Amino acid sequence: MRIATLNCNGIRAAARKGFYQWLPKQDLDVLCLQETRCTDEDLTPPEFSPRGYHAEWHHAAKRGYSGVAVYSRRKPDKVIRGFGSKEFDSEGRYLEARFGDLSVVSLYLPSGSSSPERQEAKFRFLKEFLPYLERLRRARRHFVLCGDWNIAHKQVDLRNWRSNQKNSGFLPEERAWLDDLFGRARWVDGFRQVNAEADQYTWWSNRGQAWANNVGWRIDYQIVSPGFAPRIKAASIWKKTRFSDHAPLVIDYDHAF
Repeated sequence: MRIATLNCNGIRAAARKGFYQWLPKQDLDVLCLQETRCTDEDLTPPEFSPRGYHAEWHHAAKRGYSGVAVYSRRKPDKVIRGFGSKEFDSEGRYLEARFGDLSVVSLYLPSGSSSPERQEAKFRFLKEFLPYLERLRRARRHFVLCGDWNIAHKQVDLRNWRSNQKNSGFLPEERAWLDDLFGRARWVDGFRQVNAEADQYTWWSNRGQAWANNVGWRIDYQIVSPGFAPRIKAASIWKKTRFSDHAPLVIDYDHAF
């Protein structure tokens, strides 16, 4: 089974950059998208319903904001939109598709970089979301949580870590939250399960020559429940073509889909 995740930074913009020509060549069973920034009315052109894939969307109430999606080769047995949050479910941040005993989730955590108020919202999300993840781990299901988590975990996960220690996305409190997630809560960073190398990034600022010089951050993850981690076989970051300021993260699993 091959799963990919991508913050597309606007699905219509990604489409103009060749995303839907790239998709059928990747042999994906499931594709999770974040920051789709669309409504059902925007998705009427046939390119948004590619042949061979079933599509599920969870839009934000605010037009042109956030939003997540899941494309899959088979129709999900069940779809869950939102994780029960009064504050955040209307922002289109959580979409779970169930296939047998496996759930694949497209997830978009808030960014706190725009203002102190948004950083406080991000902290509220983290506080609310971790107990939910603990309940998921105790469920009798496997989970793959795909998405833009907007946090780089360790120094190896961003190029300029020294100058970013006081910036959103690499704050000590955010990194400690991931420590707790991967430690006490026992979830597994799928990419690091098979790739410990440096300079492995999924997002690059549009400022300066960040992309050209590979000055990036690894903030997109496939985080898996502990019982599913042994099925991870290979992981890669697609950088041959660009549809967004993020790159697709692709992981292969030893699992029949």
